[in-house]
Amino acid sequence: MLASITALISGLIFGLGLLLSGMGNPAKVQSFLDFFGLWDPSLALVMGGAIAVGIIAFTWAKTRSNALLGNAMQLPTSQSVDGRLITGSAMFGVGWGLAGFCPGPALMNLATLQPEVWLFVAAMLVGMLAQHIWSAQTVVCSPR
Repeated sequence: MLASITALISGLIFGLGLLLSGMGNPAKVQSFLDFFGLWDPSLALVMGGAIAVGIIAFTWAKTRSNALLGNAMQLPTSQSVDGRLITGSAMFGVGWGLAGFCPGPALMNLATLQPEVWLFVAAMLVGMLAQHIWSAQTVVCSPR
């Protein structure tokens, strides 16, 4: 129960941050990416703040064996930059630039009931499912 309440509060804080920063507005995101038009650099401050918080949080988390609620700490161990990482990053960036959404703000914007948002989330879920199936087949088919 405590984990569920903590997850709810964390999600509400994250959503509030998205609203206050403007990350939920696709036009603001696309303006940030429009370097040769009406460029809006304000999201760079949001990203900088997020990176700073992330650095502090991950640095602290690396010193712990358990999370705050007692579960085992599960941090990424790979430090390699491979084709999967580059391809996934590029696909994320292209989708973000074209639609103005990344997954968090897209889910938040479902509440607007705009068909474009629902279409984006449906396409995102299909892409996630396709990647999951492809990844599972790749693991099974790869030589050991």
